[in-house]
Amino acid sequence: MGNIPTTVKHCLSYEQLIQDYPWLGSRLQEEKDEGTPVVYGTPHRKRTLTREYPEYVKIIEVGPRDGLQNEKEMVPTGVKIQLINMLSETGLPVIEATSFVSSKWVPQMADHTEVLQAIHRSSHARYPVLTPNMHGFRDAVAAGATEVAVFGSASETFSRKNINCSIDASMLRLEEVICAAKQQQIPVRGYVSCALGCPYEGPIEPTKVTEVVKRLYELGCYEVSLGDTTGVGTPGSMAKMLHCVMKEVPSSALAVHCHDTYGQALANILTALQCPGLEKGTECEGRKQPALRDSELICCLAVALSDSAALKRHGENYPIIGPHETHGKWRRRKKPVQTSNYVTETGRMQ
Repeated sequence: MGNIPTTVKHCLSYEQLIQDYPWLGSRLQEEKDEGTPVVYGTPHRKRTLTREYPEYVKIIEVGPRDGLQNEKEMVPTGVKIQLINMLSETGLPVIEATSFVSSKWVPQMADHTEVLQAIHRSSHARYPVLTPNMHGFRDAVAAGATEVAVFGSASETFSRKNINCSIDASMLRLEEVICAAKQQQIPVRGYVSCALGCPYEGPIEPTKVTEVVKRLYELGCYEVSLGDTTGVGTPGSMAKMLHCVMKEVPSSALAVHCHDTYGQALANILTALQCPGLEKGTECEGRKQPALRDSELICCLAVALSDSAALKRHGENYPIIGPHETHGKWRRRKKPVQTSNYVTETGRMQ
């Protein structure tokens, strides 16, 4: 599997996949019959996936930013720097180093300048940073950033709850950042939260996702990452969303970011890799959900394994709010949330 972290190899090993996803064994066995497409779903909603996988998969490591930003205990700056330097030695092509956000909302990222300036930059890797607004962009450039990332949401309610503005208003903010980056010849990646579901609105229509992705792409994002923010996506909803998005945006400009809250992340990644046309530039991001702690640091394709273990302890109705951008605060609702029907409906192969 090349020069990638041992954790990734473990999570993608055949034995581990079969152990975590018993149904996958029979499905992989069926795929050995060449020329027969994989068809799944109910009779009136069957979808077909190709059997071919891409020859190249790009892995973007987001642990130093997405994995650490919600940790309750402050991680020393030196530890962050050491982590990034060690990740660079694994051969990863892209490592998202930090986030230039307000320390008021995300205290864990308050040392962004020190981290970015102190890491040893490998010649084979890029080190983008998250810049949600012009203030963050200016600080990032001053600190030596050579690539930045911006984020929007496919959910109107989530956008207002998370960044206190509508989707349209957020696009105006992002346009300012992207235009400034273009003037300085700095590449920009885009993130779309709630691509497969929202903690407030529930399922999100693929057309809404497509609209936001297309806007980011047309504004100048060379790549847009589609995030299953709360981990409610399934292979069925992933395939439906990707097919819709790829009608408007080239597959080479798309990536997927899957969380394993309900044990669907690896299956969703497999679905993305099987989608026709999604042959290059596929990104499989992973993160740790600090509120549901486990011992391992989640990175790369180890898509939030702590989520699965935590749900076994807390139950399927554990009320999770917010994605990686929720002001650095994962929290429990005061009252139980009736999510069982939604999980039951979306938590199976469609």
